[in-house]
Amino acid sequence: MLEVIAIIAVILAIAIAIVLILAATKSNTLRVQRAVSIKAPAERLFPLISDFHQWRSWSPYEQKDPAMKRTYSGAESGKGAVYAWDGDKNVGSGRMEILEALAPSKIVIKLDFFTPFEGHNTAEFTMLPQGDGTHVTWLMHGPANFMSRLIQVFMNLDRMIGRDFEAGLANLKTLTEK
Repeated sequence: MLEVIAIIAVILAIAIAIVLILAATKSNTLRVQRAVSIKAPAERLFPLISDFHQWRSWSPYEQKDPAMKRTYSGAESGKGAVYAWDGDKNVGSGRMEILEALAPSKIVIKLDFFTPFEGHNTAEFTMLPQGDGTHVTWLMHGPANFMSRLIQVFMNLDRMIGRDFEAGLANLKTLTEK
């Protein structure tokens, strides 16, 4: 009986070591980026992104927990605007602050997650003229702490977060191409 327990303990220790080694090999930075072409001028898109009050009309995270608590502070929109949320397990809690708003081409946001996992990232929206429309890019980047890298052993964060970015960009496209 002790031999079986010892074998199980060794196998478990090896499995844990493999997971930890795999996590250590993951990148120490997180980068998720998606883009779309929208047949609307950047001037129509910019206010929807630079005003956190407008995010309810297009952000996929707003739809994941419509009952989440929202707090707005700082500037009404643009640089200095702050949005904090506290929601269910689908959205967690966090805070965003617009650090830079260069109308109509770029918005930089400090993005802090508190739950379910702590994370500190930067989100950037760029809007570049393209023919009769705008090429919109949504980028999130920041450090990947060890817990994040451990999660990446089991889940593809680029695919998971990327799907949300794709949904949000599709919502912006639908909203502004009307």
